[in-house]
Amino acid sequence: MNKRVVDILIILLGALLFALAVNLFVIPNELGEGGVVGTTIILYYLFQWSPGLVSLLLNSCLLIVGYKFLSKITILYTVVAVIFHSLFLHLTKSWSIDSNEMLVDAIFGGVFAGVGIGLIIRVGGTTAGTTILARIANKYLGWSISYGLLFFDLIVALSSYFIIGAEKLMLTIIMLYVGTKVMEFVIEGVNPKKAVTIISDAPDEIAKQVNELMDRGVTVYSGHGYYTKTPKEILYIVISKQEVVKLKKIVKSTDTDAFIAIHDVRDVFGEGFIDISKA
Repeated sequence: MNKRVVDILIILLGALLFALAVNLFVIPNELGEGGVVGTTIILYYLFQWSPGLVSLLLNSCLLIVGYKFLSKITILYTVVAVIFHSLFLHLTKSWSIDSNEMLVDAIFGGVFAGVGIGLIIRVGGTTAGTTILARIANKYLGWSISYGLLFFDLIVALSSYFIIGAEKLMLTIIMLYVGTKVMEFVIEGVNPKKAVTIISDAPDEIAKQVNELMDRGVTVYSGHGYYTKTPKEILYIVISKQEVVKLKKIVKSTDTDAFIAIHDVRDVFGEGFIDISKA
């Protein structure tokens, strides 16, 4: 129950920041946006319709679609995010910030939106709209949520060209890109991990040094070369980004002919990392 309360408070903060991105930076500069919010902003420019109300109506429709693909807790968190995002859009519509630099506003609009959406996604919710589509693409196609969101958002943003013009569309694309990178940072954290695969003629020596010098565990797979059929022991190690250089030195000092593949990994649970019961 305590975790649910904390999650909902984080969602409220995320919804507020996303609403501020729209009311402080997007609408005053007549920029576009992506997804449902982008659609509501276009309708606001054309007909002065309330972004908060239109966002609530459109997202409610998309939630019906998302209900079939997302878990119950995700739907619950999304409902909270949608309701409060729409409420905050209405409550902060008169707020303003004194700035005449559209590029700076576009960057900060991206930062506020990226942090806001990132917080909501990090605890397991969505902001509905294209975030639901991005989560579906992540679940069934393996797309990164942040780049899936950028893809779907760009479709809407590009359509705003006929309303806001070329210059402001370019600023909108910059804002969306900044928002995507910030959101990725919020979702994945400040310390991404690396998974390293090593194929060497001296696997025991490398594994021993990794255990002793780096205090990291090593998993050993049995394999063989397809052409030579020579049996090989394959080492698999998960380390922090900062430990990559140290591991390379260990391998280089042991076997200069070793094959090393380094992969980015997002979430690592287990001994030496995050307890999965706290995830």
